[in-house]
Amino acid sequence: MASITFTHVNKTYPGNVETIPDLNLEIKDKEFVILVGPSGCGKSTTLRMIAGLEDITRGELRIGDRVVNDIAPKDRDIAMVFQNYALYPHMSVYKNIAFGLQLRKVPRDEIDRKVHEAARILDLEHLLDRKPKALSGGQRQRVALGRAMVRDPAVFLLDEPLSNLDAKLRTSMRTEISKLHRKLDTTFVYVTHDQTEAMTMGDRICVMKDGIIQQFDTPQVLYDSPCNLFVAGFIGSPQMNFINATIIQNGGCLTANFDQFALPLNAEKAKALESYVGKEVIIGIRPEDFMEVNGQPKDETITAMVDLAELMGAETYLYMDCAGIKLIVRMPSNVRPAEQEMYTVAVKVDKIHVFDKDTEQAICH
Repeated sequence: MASITFTHVNKTYPGNVETIPDLNLEIKDKEFVILVGPSGCGKSTTLRMIAGLEDITRGELRIGDRVVNDIAPKDRDIAMVFQNYALYPHMSVYKNIAFGLQLRKVPRDEIDRKVHEAARILDLEHLLDRKPKALSGGQRQRVALGRAMVRDPAVFLLDEPLSNLDAKLRTSMRTEISKLHRKLDTTFVYVTHDQTEAMTMGDRICVMKDGIIQQFDTPQVLYDSPCNLFVAGFIGSPQMNFINATIIQNGGCLTANFDQFALPLNAEKAKALESYVGKEVIIGIRPEDFMEVNGQPKDETITAMVDLAELMGAETYLYMDCAGIKLIVRMPSNVRPAEQEMYTVAVKVDKIHVFDKDTEQAICH
């Protein structure tokens, strides 16, 4: 049983620097949870508290049924994989993977079996005699994973393990780590600032800001129903477009008005926004929720100036200026309007997100 439970955990550094004010979080046994957020949000501090590398100022941390506040890192049944691999340069791959087991006086034949099993899973068998300097970045990261694996930990902690790799290697290593989680069937807690890693790997994602959990849910829920403006802007690439708009009663329906545009809101959104008539809100439209104009009503379209059309291969990103409002629009690759041209796009109005301007909390999706 390797669930992880934070109950009213606080972390304050000397000088009264509070990084985690009051953390309540429950990670289930065998779950793959991603801690994500901008630099300084407290995600690495949270991971290091699980590892025992940071003391807890107040509150209670449990791993399984044990309170581990005062238990040494070596006795917590965890293994941690760091950003910089932390391999011993003078040791072979075999010895790097085996080192922790040798310290624990594990019998030699068991060490050999575990090292070769980990090497087989991670495709390192042909590299066991090499030193780290003779390995690529991805191979070094797999060695670091292997060293953690052989300990059979109840919990794997991974602190931005892919940030030193190039883009192509990061993609393949994301797949490897996800496959490894399924094979080992144990609890993984993974820290990253890269929301693409978070979306593609985690069972659930914990979005943090200033040491406070903003939302903790599945990738799909975070994407479709962000609870506030911060989560909406952080999850999704390119990020969601935000527009200040006023909710107007227009005949029997409500519209979101900005500049000369009035986007109609469906009945479900209109009901949620009844008390906002005449008030300013923030509407959010994801880049992929625009499309080419193809018979849509005029009130479901926006015309703006194209600052840049960026071909991405299978699609084009249009960077547009709508009366001072900067928009990013995702279009098929064959759509290539000229720069400084006025161009009209249709909006999937059912996909509009609406946020309270004062609280920044979501009103409806």
